[in-house]
Amino acid sequence: MIDRTEIELNGLKIPVYYLNTVVVGSGAAGLNCACRLFREMEETGVENPTDQLALVTRGIGLGTSNNSGSDKQTYYKMGTGGEPDRPVDFADTLTAGGCTHGDIALIEGQNSLRGFYRLADLGVPFPHTSTGGFVGYKTDYDPRQRATSAGPWTSRFMVRKLLAELERYGIEVFNRYYMLAVITGGKDAGSACGLLCVDVTREKERDHGLVLFSCRNTVVAGGGPGELYEICVYPKGQMGPYAALFEAGAEAHNLTESQFGLASINPRWNLSGTYQQVIPRYFSTDQNGKDEHEFLNPWFDSMSTLATDIFLKGYQWPFDHDKVAEYGSSLIDILVQNEMINRCRRVFMDFRENPRATDGLEAFTLDKLKPEALRYLQKSGATQVTPIERLAHMNQPSIDLYQQMGVDLWTEPLEVGVCNQHCNGGFAVDSWWESNVRHLFVVGELAGTHGVKRPGGSALNAGQVGGMRAAQRIAHVYYENDLALDNFRQRADPIVQRFAKEIHRIKAQRDDSLNCGPTRNEIQHRMSKYAGMVRSVSGVTQALAAARVQWKTICKSGLKQDRDGFVQAVEVRELALAQLGFLEAILALLKRGSGSRGSHLVTDPAGVLPHPDLGEEWKYIPENLELRKEVLGVVYDIARDTFESRVKTPNPRPEGEFWFENTWAEYRRAAVFAKDRADRPRGYKLHQQ
Repeated sequence: MIDRTEIELNGLKIPVYYLNTVVVGSGAAGLNCACRLFREMEETGVENPTDQLALVTRGIGLGTSNNSGSDKQTYYKMGTGGEPDRPVDFADTLTAGGCTHGDIALIEGQNSLRGFYRLADLGVPFPHTSTGGFVGYKTDYDPRQRATSAGPWTSRFMVRKLLAELERYGIEVFNRYYMLAVITGGKDAGSACGLLCVDVTREKERDHGLVLFSCRNTVVAGGGPGELYEICVYPKGQMGPYAALFEAGAEAHNLTESQFGLASINPRWNLSGTYQQVIPRYFSTDQNGKDEHEFLNPWFDSMSTLATDIFLKGYQWPFDHDKVAEYGSSLIDILVQNEMINRCRRVFMDFRENPRATDGLEAFTLDKLKPEALRYLQKSGATQVTPIERLAHMNQPSIDLYQQMGVDLWTEPLEVGVCNQHCNGGFAVDSWWESNVRHLFVVGELAGTHGVKRPGGSALNAGQVGGMRAAQRIAHVYYENDLALDNFRQRADPIVQRFAKEIHRIKAQRDDSLNCGPTRNEIQHRMSKYAGMVRSVSGVTQALAAARVQWKTICKSGLKQDRDGFVQAVEVRELALAQLGFLEAILALLKRGSGSRGSHLVTDPAGVLPHPDLGEEWKYIPENLELRKEVLGVVYDIARDTFESRVKTPNPRPEGEFWFENTWAEYRRAAVFAKDRADRPRGYKLHQQ
């Protein structure tokens, strides 16, 4: 049983749980880390790991892993079929887009199959042949066929199988707990030593539901910044604890590199893969759903080019500025954005019809597709007359899932947009997924390991590998609980005071405080307009200035509590600070002359047009490829209330060979888990006997 006591701080009686490690987040990355840590603790001789380990979550099943996917959600692993594959080849693919650390990429390659086969053994239904081989297919930015899938709900399968494992181990889950802050200042100066949370079922009580965890290690797997954007495919409510980590002193990397792609707006769902490869009809309407128009047709020279571009969006799904020129597939994203933003129209995909012949384009027929698209459909047997029939043939589950969400693709179109989908950046981690704040680990999407261009599905692999590495480091090196309760009380007191004061102000409902709803909407609109797929120096400068004014107002006047309690006001405050971090990073990169890169287009009057008939506002500048050799970081100074940007060179991929006898000796004495001489690693029980 986890040790529990109660202390009085700031006139509040607050429960304190005393243990070795708390994992925050119940998605695939967090669950994997908790389960891995339990097993590592057992192997290293901890008698009752459940006394030393707990998982904290805002709600089981609420996160991105359990609530999002695509036509056949991809898990990107090292190749297991076809041409030979090596960890170094895998690492070279991960670093090819730039701004990525070679050592972390190699670790993700070397441990990829270990994580994948464990999931398969847990029961995630990855398809295999009659001989047991796991074949692959090609995904975004993938030079080979490394991708696999368990269907539209791959990450949901992962969550459910890992959750079942967590329950078998008896790991305690603090469900409906929201992380407010990381407590810092442990044995190592500036290191993490605990958490301040709120039990949201008790937020209206006198003590506000505040709860403290005194823990040697904190692993944060809180997901991406979904609530930051207005046009977004993340599940609603997905926050990402960026503000809490900023305030703890954690450095963020590559916050500039968010990914955008076509998705349905209601319900929120990625429209990649088969959804595009079956070549549905695109059309737009006015705001009332009238005046249907084949808005793509005037921009293309032939139906063959248009239809093939739609097909290519299947595995060139994210917007990519490199795929805009000369009728590249990402021209479609620009035209959708132009239709929605500049022409104020709604855009739909309709699987009941092929693209219509208008504006001088010939009628659609499969045999007029370009060879890459035609061969794929023929080889898949997908030569049926309509897109919905082709979709049913290739991927019936992709139709079923929309049916489950209340949409019948056989009878109605989908409203779509170019949505914020994933943050390739996040918080900087080392080769054990430990942040610059010692004993604070970051895994999953919150870890900034992906750089400018990541292969589709590589985030699922990174989450599994990162969780395993954090668990190994903790179990073998950070296994002691070394902070006395009195010392923890001293560290926690100023943070509890700060939040108690803020909560009291929120509950006071002051006249000068801001309303939560409009403030949240303002943040989201600003981020989508200025920090989305299309950016400019002038626009981001304007956005950052407005965001700073908004943040100063929140700090001075606070936010009003709504009928659901104070936590939603705390969320809006956190979004306001996270917004500042993202905009500071984006502006710093633009001022360095980065140009367009990855999944965003940087517009400039001196640039070139992506299509000669588009307006001058669409002129964009090319990428400065030299900046791919850098990683841009931002750090928040809570005392000065300012962000500082930092630039570093990515770590190289390690070279060299390892002699088995030497490696075996280092492994037996657990030296492989150490970073420096100060570490005192503990080996497995087997090696101590």
